[in-house]
Amino acid sequence: MSEGQAYDALTSRVLRHFDESIHTKQSCKDDLAPLIARGAQTMINALLNDRKILSCGNGGSAADAQHFSSELLNRFEVERPGLPAFALTTDASTVTSIANDHHFEEIFARQVRALGHAGDVLLAISTSGNSTNVIRAVEAAHERGMPCVVLNGRDGGDLSRLLTVDDVDICVAGPSTARIQEIHITVIHCLCDLIDCQLLGQD
Repeated sequence: MSEGQAYDALTSRVLRHFDESIHTKQSCKDDLAPLIARGAQTMINALLNDRKILSCGNGGSAADAQHFSSELLNRFEVERPGLPAFALTTDASTVTSIANDHHFEEIFARQVRALGHAGDVLLAISTSGNSTNVIRAVEAAHERGMPCVVLNGRDGGDLSRLLTVDDVDICVAGPSTARIQEIHITVIHCLCDLIDCQLLGQD
């Protein structure tokens, strides 16, 4: 294969990724939109009552949890006072001590039990619905009287079966982890926009 043919093949592969991403978003937007709105309202209610939002996830989902908290604590697209949101993935000393002294499955749950209060919200992120430490975090949130907004994937896994009527399951049945993560970040931006829209009275 010549260099030109290799370049064309790579370009075609990139275009397929774009097409698949667009198709996945188009195919699920109508189902997800009301769930995203409900999730945002759950968070808005908490913030209006001086509560906070905790977030967690693994790997790319950990980055998404941190992305969400940074958008609230600092700003999204307009200037405003910071909003109370904390990612449970960022404190390496806490995470590694819990994993070492107890179990990796407890790294988020112990933080939720220590930091969470009734009326706070947990944003739990898993592309498979089967991340045990995220499931344990949701269980801990329920113990603390915290509703959960879940960014989920595939068929929802064990996580979906754990949720109650007070929780919101935003589940993306995407064809791959990459496509699910791409929609999760879109959902996060939608949540941030809706929170700002309601709290700041913006159109």
